[in-house]
Amino acid sequence: MYGLLGRKLGHSYSSRVHTLLGNENYRHIELEPDELERFLRENAADIGGLNVTIPYKRDVAALCDKLSSVSASVGAVNTVTVRDGCLTGYNTDVFGLIYAIRRAGIDLLNKKVVIFGSGGASATAVATAQHEGAREVVVISRSGADGYNYETLNRHYDADILINTTPLGMYPSPGAAPAKIASFTSCKGVVDLIYNPIRTSFLMEAERLSIPRTDGLSMLVAQAALSHSIFFDKISSDGLSEDTIQSLMPDIERIYKTLRTEVQNIVIIGMPGSGKSTVGALLAEITGRELVDTDEKIVSLAGMSIPEIFATEGEEGFRRREREVVWDVGMKSGAVIVTGGGVVLDKRNYAPLHQNGRIYWLMRDVSALERAGRPLSVNADLYAMERKRRPHYEAFADASVENKTAPHDAARAIWEDYLENSCN
Repeated sequence: MYGLLGRKLGHSYSSRVHTLLGNENYRHIELEPDELERFLRENAADIGGLNVTIPYKRDVAALCDKLSSVSASVGAVNTVTVRDGCLTGYNTDVFGLIYAIRRAGIDLLNKKVVIFGSGGASATAVATAQHEGAREVVVISRSGADGYNYETLNRHYDADILINTTPLGMYPSPGAAPAKIASFTSCKGVVDLIYNPIRTSFLMEAERLSIPRTDGLSMLVAQAALSHSIFFDKISSDGLSEDTIQSLMPDIERIYKTLRTEVQNIVIIGMPGSGKSTVGALLAEITGRELVDTDEKIVSLAGMSIPEIFATEGEEGFRRREREVVWDVGMKSGAVIVTGGGVVLDKRNYAPLHQNGRIYWLMRDVSALERAGRPLSVNADLYAMERKRRPHYEAFADASVENKTAPHDAARAIWEDYLENSCN
């Protein structure tokens, strides 16, 4: 038996990661707290290897017959094996987090590290910071003592590294963050253990400030690669060594790139009539991805056509509906998302589209733009509209592609760019 133990696992990528590692028998096992001990005892003889996620990492540690030195120091277990009837607990999360931090070029040596959250993941972050030679480690939580809670966070605005181990900003409730990074004027690195969405609000602020950063996806893959090696007796320890890093790095990087490419959305923006719907449909056909058209979703929810919405609610009413739809579809993974031409006019639409997506500006000569069925285009000066919107398209877009020949060529160009740059 191989799998992941947890309470709610609908958001987890673990099964996919372990399948890519070669373990096709890996599955998700959802248990209630009162089922955990009985499950482990009754199935001990069949367990080849299990991973453990929240909220059971500490509970499982207490049930193990033996703990590795890393899991004992952290007080939490995320990997379990049974050999000769002995339930042994390991912690590969520390290895995963160290790998992710180093991969992002973030250096903890002699740095002051502030860790948000005091749960099991926080203990992993503390152990990681200590291993990497941090000068000072501060844990901030809602229930922390004076100087170690959010009300007195300003005492630590001199921190060099920020690590979020809380669920703030995680799917299905993105948008929140544990703190404003701009307050930490010496910040040199930001780490968020969340991997869905790929870019939390916390990481998007770090991006705007050009601060080195990493999400939790590379950590997830790295800890899984070490767990897999422990399951199949390829590696006997969850400790960190350069030999372990070098031996696992090819698999980690291969799977990270595959997973990142699979889970990120392809988002298309551009002027009304630029061919976004046609190119998006072709791209969905090429890739086998779900196609989501925000205008079509608005129409479906409103029970009215877009001209009818404009006639009854005005542009303001339409934009309100558009924001709501963008917020919803932005939480998808692995989709092709086609947006309306004016979506870029509201900067609030950027974060939900960017959090899980690579955004493409589909460009087309203004003289070739179609007007039919587009309320703002019918009698408009499209050249003036394009000049006004161009800075907004540039601000939203990660890349641009011209749609000047066949739409299929534009779709192919987007897909080729995405395969090359989706991990950037």
